[in-house]
Amino acid sequence: MAVLNRWRLAIGAMMSVTGLALSAIPVAAAEIKVLTAGAFKPVVTAIAADFEKQTGHKLVIDNDTAGALVKRINSGEAFDLVVLTPGALEPLAKDSKVVGGSVQRLAKVAIGVAVKRGAPLPDISSVDAFKSALLAARAVAYIDPAAGGSSGIYLSQWFEKAGIADRIKPKAVLVPGGLVAQRLVNDQADLAIHQISEILAVPGAQLVGPIPAEIQNYTVYAGAISGNARDAEAARALLAALASAKTREVLKDKGMEGP
Repeated sequence: MAVLNRWRLAIGAMMSVTGLALSAIPVAAAEIKVLTAGAFKPVVTAIAADFEKQTGHKLVIDNDTAGALVKRINSGEAFDLVVLTPGALEPLAKDSKVVGGSVQRLAKVAIGVAVKRGAPLPDISSVDAFKSALLAARAVAYIDPAAGGSSGIYLSQWFEKAGIADRIKPKAVLVPGGLVAQRLVNDQADLAIHQISEILAVPGAQLVGPIPAEIQNYTVYAGAISGNARDAEAARALLAALASAKTREVLKDKGMEGP
């Protein structure tokens, strides 16, 4: 009996040691898939390295137009965090594609005008001057409204309202997504209109300035956690980082403002 008891004690000690060893193993770092509207991608990219270093998590960042991202999510694409306009997130929350209570406003961005670096800067100081610059341009690049980009949708509506839509159509370079100002660099257009954060992301483009205040249209961006996030806590940590005071400083550098 004494021998049996000694064996029981030995096995118990071994199990205790094993349990301690297992509890000392750190929880595996998460891979966080981020879907973001293109205008906000520079901000996510800018904080990625520091966030990964601080948390051990790995970010996988994918961008598209707001409309395209909504279609992808509704088609069942897996993701952990998404950055879209509040209006686009609302139906996703109703369908439990994102967690409604997680929606956090992060930034807003204005529409700007750009030319190829080194080209003369057109006068866009007033609505009339802006219209003249558009009509004088050989080719004008902007997001294709059919692709669901917020700036392209707004501009197409404004062109109609301003009575210049028929004169813009023949010279329009409609971009399905991505960096509109890249069309300046490869000489497909000599004027580009896009959200300022995306203009600043193109090295060969020169920001002329925002479109006139009277017709300016800000796009607000908000983040939300997927209803099927693989690691909701990791996604929540990233959302908190994007909403932090530290990230607000990044927004300024990327041509954006706090919400």
